[in-house]
Amino acid sequence: MSEEEVILVDADDRPVGSAGKLAAHQENLRHRAISVLVFDREGRMLLQRRAEAKYHSPGLWSNACCTHPRHGEEPAEAAGRRLREEMGIALPLAFAGRFAYEAPVGEELWENEVVHVFTGIHEGAILPDPDEVGAFGWREVEALRADIAARGELYTPWFRLYAAAPWFSRPAS
Repeated sequence: MSEEEVILVDADDRPVGSAGKLAAHQENLRHRAISVLVFDREGRMLLQRRAEAKYHSPGLWSNACCTHPRHGEEPAEAAGRRLREEMGIALPLAFAGRFAYEAPVGEELWENEVVHVFTGIHEGAILPDPDEVGAFGWREVEALRADIAARGELYTPWFRLYAAAPWFSRPAS
């Protein structure tokens, strides 16, 4: 099977080419991504601890899921697909905004992404894929922010940056 490709983009999220996913992370190439933040009706956020087998950021806590849209796939479609694949849930998602960042994520690996962020509310069972998710749980947002400030090394670099964003504490309306 060939390596999954990512969509390379400029600073305004306009496609400029493609690259293999691993190469994009090794060469620090800006690419399109999605992130999904899931809340329950009480406003708690669903977190996942990335599986130990992940090639970057293994064992770190993060948002419900992340991925890269495939060629021809809209970001909203990618968000729904990956939420089903990683967490075993399907729910209506709302676009919350775009977020650009660059951060080291492991030995000689970088994230350099323009992220389309989606939020949603979920009540019910969660059936994570154990190849993707090592653990999951719900956290009250203010306690989570405090924990990120105190013990940031337990969280993915992008998730630490998300903590200051307005969509971190509530689903988009």
